[in-house]
Amino acid sequence: MEELEQGLLVQPWAWLQLSEDSLLAKACVMTHKGYAILLSDLQHVWHERVDTSVVSQRAKELNRRLTATPSAFLSHLRDLICTLLEGSADPKGATFSCERLPDGLTVRVRSELSGLPFHWNFQCALASPFMVSQHLIRPLMGMSVILQCQVREMASLLRLKDVEIQDYQENGAVPSRDRLKTELFDENAFLDRVMTENLPEACSIENGKPFAMKLQDLYVAVTKQEFQAGRKRQGSGDSQASDGTYSNETDGGLLTQPEQQSSAPSLSVAETLNMETSLPTQRPHLSKVKRKKPKGLFS
Repeated sequence: MEELEQGLLVQPWAWLQLSEDSLLAKACVMTHKGYAILLSDLQHVWHERVDTSVVSQRAKELNRRLTATPSAFLSHLRDLICTLLEGSADPKGATFSCERLPDGLTVRVRSELSGLPFHWNFQCALASPFMVSQHLIRPLMGMSVILQCQVREMASLLRLKDVEIQDYQENGAVPSRDRLKTELFDENAFLDRVMTENLPEACSIENGKPFAMKLQDLYVAVTKQEFQAGRKRQGSGDSQASDGTYSNETDGGLLTQPEQQSSAPSLSVAETLNMETSLPTQRPHLSKVKRKKPKGLFS
């Protein structure tokens, strides 16, 4: 199950509009293991992680006319989630709705599988503080540091450009057009102006849509680095343990090292949700889905 959580960590967030509910969502589906999903309305964070045995049991309870392997159900769920997170207005004819509960959130899916109705419920519970920190607080802090570094680097380059332009001017060079003339870069004035112009928008993120639409390249880069750094620290700890010098205490901010490293996903939702680390990513054929003969007057 560690692979699911590690795969979920490096997924980008997507913005969803389900009826009247606006949600940030990310998911990792592995057809040979299960799925993990994370949802947030910026006030609460909900999470569900299930393995193939839970998938099989829930599928039987919700779809009595369908018989299939867990991998077939997971493959279908992966396709539905992939289409939904990519923002399709009609995700393969499926409908999604959510119900808020005192201690959780249920997302109901209605679609078709092999010509028969297919129902699924994502039964999410409130996420732990550690998970909120791992998927939101720590990455956002890392992103803030990187953005600040970018500002400093760009300010330094602009000052060097000013020096270069002044050198040209002192040697008689003039702009070919008046509109190309620029004032010397004043970093403090620039930062004050940007703060004044953009602070209202930055403080009215509302449903998180700007974050999901504009900053996911940076978010994934930060979480991938966090994942890789955690693996290195864990590997160093394992080495110390083999020498008898490693403490039994664990760092709550580290990921458990799996036996086989998960492949790093790109920002394509289709590619990230197709990530399989132990088995080939062969999609189960719908021929595996068997219709149960309904019992009734003609049985």
